[in-house]
Amino acid sequence: MKTFAIRRLNEAARATLMTHFLTLPVRDRCLRFGTSLAPQVIAAYVDGLDFTHDAVFGLHDDRLVLVGLAHLACKDDLAEVGLSVLPAHRGRGVGSALFGRAVAHARFRCIPRVIMQFLSSNVPIMRIARRFGMHIVTAAGESSAHLELPLASLAGCGSRWRG
Repeated sequence: MKTFAIRRLNEAARATLMTHFLTLPVRDRCLRFGTSLAPQVIAAYVDGLDFTHDAVFGLHDDRLVLVGLAHLACKDDLAEVGLSVLPAHRGRGVGSALFGRAVAHARFRCIPRVIMQFLSSNVPIMRIARRFGMHIVTAAGESSAHLELPLASLAGCGSRWRG
């Protein structure tokens, strides 16, 4: 299995994130966001990212180009994962590695459930969901996948443990 140097990104990465999303072909942006978004809407999304509450993980190539990212949006007992990988870097396990890193972070934060919402035509995301054993429900061209996570440890979860 190939390993990747996935890093957690912070506020300083906003411009890099914007460049990444705009570098995606239009169809891929539609698959990532579930609809076609204008650049100014993507800019608003990037500007609205909360790096203290959520987690954003990135993988850079040897030229320091952000080639893949995972956004783990956290809310209460639920975390939603959004993934994107530039076309030239697909089929190498980058998406799966990013998803695995996001799931590990959710588990560490004692979030018991991870979800992904995606268009049913998004074959790579469907493969990742299946590879990780997510429960997938598909209706009207859209899919929802969820994964129940075991607790990381009793000590790590503190008061969130429900014995």
